Amino acid sequence: MSKVEIKIEIAQKADLVNGKIDSIIKNWDGIPTRLADAIRYVMEAGGKRIRAAIVLWCCELVGGKVNDDALIAAAAIEMVHTYSLIHDDLPAMDNDDFRRGRASCHKAFDEATAILAGDALLTMAFEVIAKNIEAKKAVEMTKTLAQAAGPAGMIAGQMDDILSENSKPNAQKLELIHINKTAKMLQASAILGAIAGGADEKQKKALAEFGLNLGLAFQVADDILDVVSDTQTLGKTAGKDAKQGKVTYPALFGLKESRKRAEAMVSQAIENLSLFGEKAEILKSLAIEIIDRTK
Repeated sequence: MSKVEIKIEIAQKADLVNGKIDSIIKNWDGIPTRLADAIRYVMEAGGKRIRAAIVLWCCELVGGKVNDDALIAAAAIEMVHTYSLIHDDLPAMDNDDFRRGRASCHKAFDEATAILAGDALLTMAFEVIAKNIEAKKAVEMTKTLAQAAGPAGMIAGQMDDILSENSKPNAQKLELIHINKTAKMLQASAILGAIAGGADEKQKKALAEFGLNLGLAFQVADDILDVVSDTQTLGKTAGKDAKQGKVTYPALFGLKESRKRAEAMVSQAIENLSLFGEKAEILKSLAIEIIDRTK
């Protein structure tokens, strides 16, 4: 699949999920106006929706088509991801004034509203799953998402990322940060899609391994882009990792070696899909696009 084709496919999946998110938010009663405005502001900014696309493609891979369970799960993981970005941009965290090409939530509104909008989206994600998906699947999905996003997952990665600032780079610590901060959420995306599509345990395991390796490659690519790209292209402030003393792959290994390592991670992710043969072609193309992207 060509670069143009995979980008079109990602955009189509993003449109599907954006429609589902818009419908969920519009029909949610009782949210105070300012909070609702902040939630809409951050969710309408869009983003790549890579996590959502993975959910939908993994569902298609094992179940033959996208179903409403997959759309709900895709919306939920994008809510959790967006909450993490809102909080990540706060002055107490990475202190960034820009996100997805426009003012961060705390700049467009205020810090308190941004914190509450993030809290709301995190909570909404689990309610959306609980209200719309049958009990057995909902329990499995909730557990998957909570473990990926929780204190031994994404939040652990964020904590270690902060604590490691201006410290001597360490390969083992760096990989752990990347696994927790980024890779586990992409792994959860793959597992959620597998659950939605009715995958067996062997299929779930293969897709979980694919998601983890893809997530590692995604974060290494992010590290590289922070060095070589610019703020306008990225839609967020470029060059911040070095200024904040972040432990990154380029800081530890240099750009050339970092690219090699990202390529090796993508190769491993593609190998994880061997169980599915040619049916997984689009996920393989996505893996390649992950490290070739410009933002």
